[in-house]
Amino acid sequence: MSTHSVENIKRDSAGLRGTLLASLVDATTGALAEDDQTLIKYHGSYQQDDRDVRDERRRQKLEPAHSFMIRTRTPGGVTTPTQWLQLDHISRTYASSGLRITTRQAFQFHGIIKRELKSTMQAINASLMDTLAACGDVNRNVAVSANPLDAELHARVQADAAALSQRLLPRTRAYYEIWLDEKPLEDSGTEEDPIYGEAYLPRKFKIGFAIPPYNDVDVFAQDLGFIAIVADGVLEGYNVSVGGGMGATHGDPETYPRIGSVLGFITPDQVTAVAEAVVTTQRDWGNRAQRKRARLKYTLEDRGVEAFKAEVEQRSGLHFAPARTFAFEHNGDRFGWTEGGDGRSHLTLRLLSGRIIDRDGQPHQTGLNAIAERLQQRDAGNAHFRLTANQNLVIADVPNALRADVDALVKSHALDLYEAASPLRRNAIACVALPTCGLAMAEAERYLPDFLTRVEALLSQHGLSDVPINLRISGCPNGCARPNLAEIALVGRAPGRYNLMLGGDHRGERINLLYRENINEDRILKELDVLFARFARERIEGERFGDFLHRGRIVGPGAFAVELVA
Repeated sequence: MSTHSVENIKRDSAGLRGTLLASLVDATTGALAEDDQTLIKYHGSYQQDDRDVRDERRRQKLEPAHSFMIRTRTPGGVTTPTQWLQLDHISRTYASSGLRITTRQAFQFHGIIKRELKSTMQAINASLMDTLAACGDVNRNVAVSANPLDAELHARVQADAAALSQRLLPRTRAYYEIWLDEKPLEDSGTEEDPIYGEAYLPRKFKIGFAIPPYNDVDVFAQDLGFIAIVADGVLEGYNVSVGGGMGATHGDPETYPRIGSVLGFITPDQVTAVAEAVVTTQRDWGNRAQRKRARLKYTLEDRGVEAFKAEVEQRSGLHFAPARTFAFEHNGDRFGWTEGGDGRSHLTLRLLSGRIIDRDGQPHQTGLNAIAERLQQRDAGNAHFRLTANQNLVIADVPNALRADVDALVKSHALDLYEAASPLRRNAIACVALPTCGLAMAEAERYLPDFLTRVEALLSQHGLSDVPINLRISGCPNGCARPNLAEIALVGRAPGRYNLMLGGDHRGERINLLYRENINEDRILKELDVLFARFARERIEGERFGDFLHRGRIVGPGAFAVELVA
């Protein structure tokens, strides 16, 4: 689909309505009309098909095995036990492959057929969640640090993020009319949207809130980032970063990953005004002629960071103060129990690739369902679940009196795998990729476990098993797994072939670089074997792998360090 047609589809959609109602009731196909396949993204869903059977169905002269992915809008990934149970029921009733935690702290359902789309949407709405703006050329799910040291501080930052998420929703009522059967009002299809206008944004837009010393949301990968500045436990405000983005196109030098530039400091009451100014500036300045260069990172490169900053200040009526000092220690999660104060604790569990499903010997979905039921039954107060941007799960604010109950359920359902997992396996991320993602060029989620086993064997041979290394796999260069920030990353090129990217850091502050292009697993492992051997011989005590690669000039100099704009 051409860039021009996407822009026209948005403008001519009558506020994201298009012909979706007609498409949904068309029983002659499992697909939507072509334009509606674009519009449904804004409602939180993608049309997909099972690529494992695509060729066979083509030979049988059958249309592809169409189904739909649905993604929730869950700011900060915060979910009550009751909501967890409702979503678990939805996944068992309508979806395939259980629940999945995304790298934006949302739930994702796969394998939903067209005739059950509306029922699924209504069930999600009944859980007091929705999917509006979870996809499409709008602000998507707002990510928030899931691993703060201070529960009160997290609650304040979470509240800022949730309020901003609500403020940046599209103003159209199409979602409620199409999925929830609300009666159209007189102005339906012509609602004014002061933030998005009639054509929405040129491309998708992502926002993240980080709470140092943890950068678990990879704030510099976000189009707009807020870095909490805290003194004596009190939130003083945020440093604001703009222009992060991971996606690129293979072989196209006009596309590339970029990490955000820090514009300066604002107070908490200025968050909404600054965010609206950033979003509307991107709406008006972004490239609508070339979709591949429509993200905010390219707007900054084309117009200049200083010019963008000046425009944001003019639109918001505010001026950035000088950026405050901050420091990140790492961009991973902390596993196991941590004390939360007030007689409560948090437990972080490892869920490989965020997939929550029952497998032989690992009944994870049943186990988490049982934990949610126990918290619900035992009047656990504010106990809740937090999805992390690293595809893991925090069971938060658990009364200490219930820790033993939770521990017993974790153990009996093999949810304690993090205890024996290597540092490499604890921190690895992979996108969904095949068989459902239409953009995937190679395996990612399904390949990750086996690849980790082979890399763990290499690390063991060189005495490096206990060294944490940030490894990520993406099935294509669009960057859903944020591969460009990893110390080691595989980016899919074709079935069984990847670009090997090296040299990111463990704080999410440095882009990695292409080391070997379009190679298979055997070559990847041989390259890593040589590098691990050298790392074992030459590393400085406590040095991380990505930092060693730069110090040893194995990859280029850190030219993509975080940029502070005066």
